[in-house]
Amino acid sequence: MTAPTRRIGSLTVSALGLGAMPVSFGRSEPVPHEQAIATIHAALDAGITLIDTADIYAPSWDTMGHNEKLVAEALGSWSGDSSAITLATKGGITRSEGEVSGRDGSAAYLRSALEKSLNALGTDSVDLYYWHRPDRSIRYAEGVEALAALREEGLIREIGISNANVEEIDVAREVLGDGGLAAVQNQFSPTFFHTSAGELRHCGEHGIAFVPWSPLGGTGGGARAVGERLPQIQRIAEAHAVSPQQVVLAWELSLGEHVVPIPGAGRPESIVDSARAMTLELTDTDLAELGEIIA
Repeated sequence: MTAPTRRIGSLTVSALGLGAMPVSFGRSEPVPHEQAIATIHAALDAGITLIDTADIYAPSWDTMGHNEKLVAEALGSWSGDSSAITLATKGGITRSEGEVSGRDGSAAYLRSALEKSLNALGTDSVDLYYWHRPDRSIRYAEGVEALAALREEGLIREIGISNANVEEIDVAREVLGDGGLAAVQNQFSPTFFHTSAGELRHCGEHGIAFVPWSPLGGTGGGARAVGERLPQIQRIAEAHAVSPQQVVLAWELSLGEHVVPIPGAGRPESIVDSARAMTLELTDTDLAELGEIIA
């Protein structure tokens, strides 16, 4: 299936990506292996060409890279052309024994994390690499400079930052130069927008892709209940005979050509349903009503 496309820096990707995290992380146990592979295959078969992962998406601290390895396995066993798929991963959050988490944006750590990610993904370079979360023990520019050096070496094609505010976005822009920052991945959904709507707009003004994570409200039940929590979404979904989740994603896509949501999925059925949002046409009245949510 050919899906509508959008741009992330020099990369052309499907308008929606797959957030692969739920097959490895965020549940009491990872989903069964066959189901995980089937979910990634279902996304690819539905026309999704952007797969988002991270080194920390793993069942435990000592299995970091679990999700990246699943993504690599799924791509290797998929019947389609995997060379057309864009891979995005992230580094900069640490996990250690006792499930102690931390931040490390040093050049040495980011290089080590990237090298491990490349090994897990089975590739010599990654299409899009994000600094996962700011490390407040260093200047923000230092972490961005570390990514720039890795790109110079050809280990990264495009640079992204995640969980960044407007000031940090501007620091990254200054360090990387015009067009050097490809993407910002922040939490954004109809139930979480107060601290990210400004970043979404700022990215649009500067030609940077904005990649909402948890675009449906999260894997803790928010995504499933989005229609119940926001009746206008449920009403519009019923009018179009589609799921509330499709309405949410289609609305987010309407917020700008630079917006590329990455809904997570732990079941093939979930990502197949989400992928249909790429071709769902909402009316101007629908969009106006939905826009009032974040007005």
